[in-house]
Amino acid sequence: MENGKKTVEIRWHGRGGQGAKTACLLLADAAFSSGKHVQGFPEYGPERMGAPITAYNRISDTENLVHSNIYHPDYVVVVDETLLHSVDVTAGLSEDGAIIINSTREPEELRKQLKGYKGRVCAVDAEKISLETLGKNFPNTPMLAATVKVSNVIDNKKFLHDMEGSFRHKFATKPNVIDGNMKALQMSMEQVKVG
Repeated sequence: MENGKKTVEIRWHGRGGQGAKTACLLLADAAFSSGKHVQGFPEYGPERMGAPITAYNRISDTENLVHSNIYHPDYVVVVDETLLHSVDVTAGLSEDGAIIINSTREPEELRKQLKGYKGRVCAVDAEKISLETLGKNFPNTPMLAATVKVSNVIDNKKFLHDMEGSFRHKFATKPNVIDGNMKALQMSMEQVKVG
């Protein structure tokens, strides 16, 4: 784990239908495959397309007995940039961690909207990446990869290897989906900007 810390906590913000919950659960699966103890769970509010949703990950080297929402995350992932206007995404966020935002804008420009947050601000154009690699706007796959890259919660090569195995299992009859998802993961890890 980063900085010798035993548990890394991640909070995801997205809208219903964007795959934030799915990305959270995929991260839990990948971390588990790496030998970590994991939790991945959503917080349910109104379950409708477009409604704000929150999901959480706890990843540690040892068993984690805490079973509550995460109020002081190390990392926050914002799958939909419009949430910056309506949700306090930096609430409780550690300044030793980072916020990772799906945006076309530069991290320094995004920082102006983050209520004085002084930690790292990261940006990746997940929409562009998913359109190029998958042909549709599925921002969760690129955001998952950006989160792994920024947080170092899992070895990057092991993560890509495990995700390829997972995609091959899920999409055995759709090799183009496997290739597209793998390209999306790799592009996101290369293109995420850290400010």
